[in-house]
Amino acid sequence: MHLESFYLSRMTTIGVPTEIKPDERRVGMTPGSVRELTTRGHRVLVQSGAGIGAGFDDAAYVAIGAEIVADAVGVFGQADLVVKVKEPQAVERAMLRPGQTLFTYLHLAPDPDQTHDLLASGATCIAYETVRDAHGGLPLLSPMSQVAGRLSVQAGATALESPNGGAGVLLGGVPGVAPAEVTVIGGGTVGRHAMEMAVGLGARVTVLDTNVDTLEALSARFGPAIRTLYSTGAALEDAVIDADLVIGAVLIPGASAPKLVTAEMIAAMRAGSVVVDVAIDQGGCFETSRATTHGDPTYVVDGVVHYCVANMPGAVPRTSTAALNHATLRHTIALAEKGTSRALLDDPLLLPGLNVHAGRLTEAAVGVALGIETVDPAAALAA
Repeated sequence: MHLESFYLSRMTTIGVPTEIKPDERRVGMTPGSVRELTTRGHRVLVQSGAGIGAGFDDAAYVAIGAEIVADAVGVFGQADLVVKVKEPQAVERAMLRPGQTLFTYLHLAPDPDQTHDLLASGATCIAYETVRDAHGGLPLLSPMSQVAGRLSVQAGATALESPNGGAGVLLGGVPGVAPAEVTVIGGGTVGRHAMEMAVGLGARVTVLDTNVDTLEALSARFGPAIRTLYSTGAALEDAVIDADLVIGAVLIPGASAPKLVTAEMIAAMRAGSVVVDVAIDQGGCFETSRATTHGDPTYVVDGVVHYCVANMPGAVPRTSTAALNHATLRHTIALAEKGTSRALLDDPLLLPGLNVHAGRLTEAAVGVALGIETVDPAAALAA
């Protein structure tokens, strides 16, 4: 049989479980994405109710050829490829098995328990957040970074309201009253989208980054609407202490976020100021950060309101599910059509997404963070 014909003739069972992280309403695959798999002859199992939070009922999946399964045990037990959104929780990790593939966000560096469980499972685990594009970017993380960046300003503005513990400051001010000071740490995708929202609301915005090219690009894009600063310790401290709202938008792919804002800086901020830590999935970039949920999103340290929700895009599940599927679908199809190993080896941009394979850790940044020996992804697949 011709190799291409073999790929097209294979049938893969893809499982889409209901997300169980608190307040997580996204779903791994939309009905439109599922249709792309079923029309290619693949079997798709969707846990009953998995899409409800994002606006997709079971009937929408049945209409395009999916099978509805009553519980997660049925999905994990039958699927060759499990497609999720958030990292598997402990009960889900216990259902993974050797030879099975998990395709989802993992964020392993700050999560040793998850890492050890995935290694013990024997499964192959591909992380959305370390898949690359031709320019070295993170195309499967970018859509959620865009959403999180925009949400960070909405969340920060709400937290600044007096009933929510904030200083009672309106981001854009009004004629005769100064607008809020917003500091954005990091000029990448999250930071850029946060700035668009903050500038649009009329706030005074300062962005810090250590990449001069990034600062030049942001200056060209926003002009005098923002202030750009090279991020030294002194510049960061001044910009944080002077701010009404600080947005932490720092990312080191695969690694734990650096703790750039110290507890001393937080203590020196004005009472009622707000920090939003978008880097909390990777451990957070404020020393005082700890993960929160949509149900209980904030807490106060030294008079400063902290918003550290670890799945921010889950607040807008319909938008974020659609945006995520636009980025992940082609890789899901490749994994189903070719099988996991062949799809990874054929695509040098998907291969960096491999974090765990058959009991071996393959993401170097996670190995450094957790003190675990790693192997090269291609070597792991060839073993």
